[in-house]
Amino acid sequence: MNIVCSDLEGVFIPEIWINVAKKTGIEELKLTTRDIFDYDVLMQKRLSILNENNLKLQDIQAVIANMDPLEGAADFLDWLRTRTQVIIVSDTFVQFARPLMEKLGKPVLFCHSLSVKQDGTIAGYNLRQQNGKYKTVLALKSLNYSITGIGDSYNDINMLKEADTGILFNPPQNVKNEYPELPVTYTYDELRVILENTHD
Repeated sequence: MNIVCSDLEGVFIPEIWINVAKKTGIEELKLTTRDIFDYDVLMQKRLSILNENNLKLQDIQAVIANMDPLEGAADFLDWLRTRTQVIIVSDTFVQFARPLMEKLGKPVLFCHSLSVKQDGTIAGYNLRQQNGKYKTVLALKSLNYSITGIGDSYNDINMLKEADTGILFNPPQNVKNEYPELPVTYTYDELRVILENTHD
């Protein structure tokens, strides 16, 4: 039996931090895992920027409240879940993801959490597990599942390589160039074609 393990941001929803950057005018917050390979370096940079600008959790949540899934994402996910099981495996945080998960029909989500002070200041972040996307695939394969992985960024690569089938979805050119062995799709229709042939 096949299970699809998919990234969230860039696949089903827009990049949250890019939207925060647009709202606040802080250009450095546009950097994502499409740009920086080391997730800890990226998150420490983000937390430092939030602290310098006195931005709190509620400021980010206010931006997220006005975000919607990517066009066609909810319909595609509904179609996919009629065919197989789907787990969203993301490096986002539960405090960010809940409203968007509602708009996607509440798929299963594996992600991280934030440490938040009483005044809403984000003090730090707590990884569910180091290299969690890759280890999710390993765990499911140990249960004799076949895995299809979908992602778009550096932090998805280990998951995609470990999966029985790994697919890049609308990746930036730098990621596409560095991992030419991974098939690339740009639309949900292209994804459907591949997925129709990879699970029973």
